[in-house]
Amino acid sequence: MTTKNQRQAAGRIDPDRWVDLYGDQLFRYALVRVQNRMVAEDLVQETFLSALASAHGFEGRSSEKTWLTAVLKHKIIDYFRKLGRQPMNQSQDYEKDLDHFFHEKGSWKDKPEKWNINPEQTLQQKEFQAVFTRCLSGLSERLRIAFNLREMEGLGSDEICKILGVLSSNYWVMLYRARMLLRRCLGVNWFGEKDG
Repeated sequence: MTTKNQRQAAGRIDPDRWVDLYGDQLFRYALVRVQNRMVAEDLVQETFLSALASAHGFEGRSSEKTWLTAVLKHKIIDYFRKLGRQPMNQSQDYEKDLDHFFHEKGSWKDKPEKWNINPEQTLQQKEFQAVFTRCLSGLSERLRIAFNLREMEGLGSDEICKILGVLSSNYWVMLYRARMLLRRCLGVNWFGEKDG
């Protein structure tokens, strides 16, 4: 049963303008996370369809854009859940040289220096976003999913382990490696550090 507030809020949304107003932003949001244009387009389309079907439940406690982004976020998590159930190729050439960064038990041999940057300001820069997206797409699918679910979608480790079908210890190694590979890629391609 819908409340008066839900009916009023649903009456204020304008699905006919969603694509024009929010399509590009939602597409970029999805693309950064899934690294596949066709999948991102499908997820945005599913978002619009789902939002249209559930418009009667929109209470107006957030903006239309925020609401649609939340719907898209759930679609992305569902997509990763489906991927987590499929076997993935873990043999990536760029991961073979990780051993020279870590001791046998997984700690850093030489801990990287801290970057003195404001992540929020840097992420706003289109150039950085392009480099970050390229670095993220260079990760194996499994590492990219682990990183996305944790750092971009904010899921907890237990839920991510279920999605990926891995033990907690494996998940932390995957996340550690994803972060290290991203750090190295960004160091070389954005901050001008020497590789190796």
